[in-house]
Amino acid sequence: MTNRFLRNYIIVGLLVTITGGIILYQFLPDIKYPVIKSDPTVWNVPDINALPRTPEAGLIRYGRELIVNTSSYLGPKGSIASISNGMNCQNCHLEAGTRIWGNCFAIVASTYPKFRPRSGRLESIEYRVNDCMERSLNGEKLDSLSKEMRAMVAYLKWLGKDVPKENKLKGMGIPQFPFLDRAASVEKGKQVFYLTCRRCHGENGQGQLKPDSSGYIYPSLWGPNSYNVSAGIYLVSRLAGFVKYNMPYTDTPAGSQLLDDEAWDVAAFICSQPRPVKVFKADWPVLATKPFDFPFGPYTDSFSELQHKYGPFAVIKKRHL
Repeated sequence: MTNRFLRNYIIVGLLVTITGGIILYQFLPDIKYPVIKSDPTVWNVPDINALPRTPEAGLIRYGRELIVNTSSYLGPKGSIASISNGMNCQNCHLEAGTRIWGNCFAIVASTYPKFRPRSGRLESIEYRVNDCMERSLNGEKLDSLSKEMRAMVAYLKWLGKDVPKENKLKGMGIPQFPFLDRAASVEKGKQVFYLTCRRCHGENGQGQLKPDSSGYIYPSLWGPNSYNVSAGIYLVSRLAGFVKYNMPYTDTPAGSQLLDDEAWDVAAFICSQPRPVKVFKADWPVLATKPFDFPFGPYTDSFSELQHKYGPFAVIKKRHL
């Protein structure tokens, strides 16, 4: 009897407690909790480690590996082919193309196919990859149907899979900052290079090779193993923006050691140095679409090649508007 009574007592107690809670809940104020929304202007980089163990995911991982260690696979001592100069794609697209203001890949998938004035045509992702192979890596085209091309395209598409076509993301591409009111100075830039850049890129801009010479720890900035004169980074404005927001490499965009004029000047110095010459005669079929700092004529204005290369740029840019 005692056990039965105790059990019934407990059951009745629970019922009273639950009933009281329900009645009390009716009189609680209607609390509205804030809905936390993600910032649509901030790119949330997908996590490569979260990919499943599937063939499709494996192709994406291989694509990232090719971006990070291009030279190991496609460089002078490449295990797949010897069709590039020893630089890696991530030398220009930092942290495998995921670093904000580091020429990242976030919007590639949402903007390609894309019309580009340089070629005067609608370009696919494959076309754009090969453009870099021939210019920045001073090499040869990849077969568009090869596993390596398919892997890099898969990686680029995966990176941008959540980016809408009408993206308004911050930190894309390479930033442009205020023009100097003078031409960028090669001599001043030389001083900046020797004070700031030499410790990583070498006394003569030759870079630092890996111990096995399979590629660079820090890339060559000029000379036979660097990018050629048709690479986008050869434009002083693009190189200055890249340097300002990313160099020295250990810096974050908010912590650059270089002043604006120092970034312009060191870019001018680097662009003044000898490098491979590869000219694409079909570039810029509409002359008026050439960038203001494209260093080779002909032009639709009367400014010299020297001014187009080093500035002052403001007057040229104004004429282009």
